[in-house]
Amino acid sequence: MSTQKVFEVVGLGNALVDALVRMDEGPLLDELGYTRGQMTPISHSDWEKVFSAVEAHGVEIQSGGSCANTIVGLGLMGAKSSYCGQIGSDELGSLYAESIEDACGGHALSQISTHPTGKCLSIVSQVDAERTMLSDLGAAVLLEDLGDFRTQIQQSKILHLTGYLLLGDPMATRALEAIEIAKAAGCLISLDAADPFVIGAVGDAMWSVIREHADIVFLNREEALALCSDAGSAALEELGQYCSTVVIKLGAEGSIILHHGEETSAGIHPVEAIDTTGAGDAYAAGFLYGLVRGWPVSHAADLGSRVAAMTVAQLGAVVRDRAMLQEAVHLAQPSGGQIAASLAATSRSPIGG
Repeated sequence: MSTQKVFEVVGLGNALVDALVRMDEGPLLDELGYTRGQMTPISHSDWEKVFSAVEAHGVEIQSGGSCANTIVGLGLMGAKSSYCGQIGSDELGSLYAESIEDACGGHALSQISTHPTGKCLSIVSQVDAERTMLSDLGAAVLLEDLGDFRTQIQQSKILHLTGYLLLGDPMATRALEAIEIAKAAGCLISLDAADPFVIGAVGDAMWSVIREHADIVFLNREEALALCSDAGSAALEELGQYCSTVVIKLGAEGSIILHHGEETSAGIHPVEAIDTTGAGDAYAAGFLYGLVRGWPVSHAADLGSRVAAMTVAQLGAVVRDRAMLQEAVHLAQPSGGQIAASLAATSRSPIGG
């Protein structure tokens, strides 16, 4: 007997608080010895030291992590979504849980007291929108059990994951456990490649997930080059041997999609860039919103482009203005007669319920 699908998309990821500040960061980074434009792992104490140095410039605290950004975006657009990750028993953890709950109406977060909540300080340049990220993973990468999230996976149409989970245990094991639960329940598996360095570190593991499990895969140009040595039709064709839907995001050139062997392209909606953090996550949110509702792929990609544009035009990885998101949905959505049962056709196996 099939499980009733009460969720549209659920996600498993590394729960990282985003601390965002926009400033002239050059002198500070030189003084502290951090490389501009890169992500640098640092300790909890060093993170707090840098945070204290930038706090006077006005720091915005939001829920973050690539997967969470996508799931929160879906929730704010009105999709029934939920998120699983791990936070610490601290103030940042409480703020993180509140942010997820506000967007999605609930969550499947786990909490531990032995490690602080993971966090990423994004210092965004006032000059050219370049971002320098300083991360302390903390509790985020130490999830020992999926808990109630197992049931949510069974009740969802899509499980969304990112390549960051494959970088090491216990998160890699949790990801594979979630995949097996999803497959048994007829739940589609969506994978975002995450970052070229992830592919360089665990390329074999990512290829294994793509070949054996993934129904939908998202990559940007650099990730496609790292994985397939191509970022065009050849990459779509190679990945399309295993996945029903392949999306390659090409920045200012838009995106190209292969869906059941048919190639489609989508343009962009130009804006003045303020902060590029989370643009790919936002695109995935818009695309999955359309796909899970049976939209033609061209319309799903257009919504992804609209949400990504809105994201880079602001400070922060998630557009939290529900009215703006609903306007984007309205502009991108197809007419009733164009909505097809494309989601069911995307799966490697039938979707239940």
